[in-house]
Amino acid sequence: CNECGKGFAKNAALAKHRRVHVGEKPYKCGECGKGFGLNAALLQHQRSHAAGKPYQCGDCGKSFAWSSHLDRHRRIHMGEKPYRCGDCGKSFSQSSHLERHQRVH
Repeated sequence: CNECGKGFAKNAALAKHRRVHVGEKPYKCGECGKGFGLNAALLQHQRSHAAGKPYQCGDCGKSFAWSSHLDRHRRIHMGEKPYRCGDCGKSFSQSSHLERHQRVH
């Protein structure tokens, strides 16, 4: 990858990876319209519509399909920001937010 230097054995894998840098999300959920860069991510998301959302936040009432998503959400209420940018020191509650931020450097 000419953006980050990551190597791939197949051109198809490189093309899929490049979506991270350009923000391309060609896979859309038919139920809510949310877009995803990988089909596997869409399939995981679609399970949340079918399975219900049994994990509820005690602070705000928001519900989640997976306990790990509730754990990640709770960082908002706790003010926890464990993901720190090595370039500028700014911290984030989610690794994906740090990754998005790092594209500006």
